[in-house]
Amino acid sequence: MKFRPCIDIHNGKVKQIVGGSLKDAGDIAVENFVSRQDAAFYANLYQRRKIAGGHVILLNARDSSYYKETKRQAMLALAAYPGGLQVGGGISPENAADFLHAGASHVIVTSWVFKDGILNYRNLEELCDVTGRERLVLDLSCRKRDGAYYIVTDRWQKFTDERITEHLLDILSSYADEFLIHAVDVEGKASGIERELVELLGGWHRIPITYAGGVGSFTHLEQLKEWGQGYLDVTIGSALDIFGGSLKMEEVLAFLGEEKIAAP
Repeated sequence: MKFRPCIDIHNGKVKQIVGGSLKDAGDIAVENFVSRQDAAFYANLYQRRKIAGGHVILLNARDSSYYKETKRQAMLALAAYPGGLQVGGGISPENAADFLHAGASHVIVTSWVFKDGILNYRNLEELCDVTGRERLVLDLSCRKRDGAYYIVTDRWQKFTDERITEHLLDILSSYADEFLIHAVDVEGKASGIERELVELLGGWHRIPITYAGGVGSFTHLEQLKEWGQGYLDVTIGSALDIFGGSLKMEEVLAFLGEEKIAAP
């Protein structure tokens, strides 16, 4: 279980938002934190501490008037920490290589692969032809409906027909190096993790999985470690001190056994 950092960018600013509140119409979201620093500041922070494998997420649609500035911020982060960060948000075969050449270790993809609500194998294979399996992360962020977790697309606004199951994870693991999974219903709330989802993911051991959503205390981290069998890596957003929260990043690193990482 490792700490994975994050840089979420919305309307050209590094932010922490309530995940389920994000709307393309009007480019709005409920904000927990808006940073005065740019994305490169956080990338440099992670690089100094040698924390790799984090994700930079562009939270504006590609047709948004804010997308250009949001993308510019993402590129600043990738340039500041080449090879140390993954990037997601509007990724397709058309632009994946641009982000990889800009310094991303991986690209993170949901909507292109789960087109029109179903798993589109043609799109997935087309993307793999560009990235290779070793540089592709599939974002399987999900919301609960009718007692099951369904993958959501388009910045978590649209439900697909694809349910998170061990069978689906088995299929997709042959295409991807890792999975990133936000529990969207608790994302940005720091109110507790989704136990049922965590137990499902923790019982499946094939490729690395990063879990995000609801972590707000060391008790939550203990639960994540227990329920996820120590298998899941973790991202913490709004609850972290660098994003205005109460959890100190150095204490989180120590808790997860990464004490060797020194402060700058």
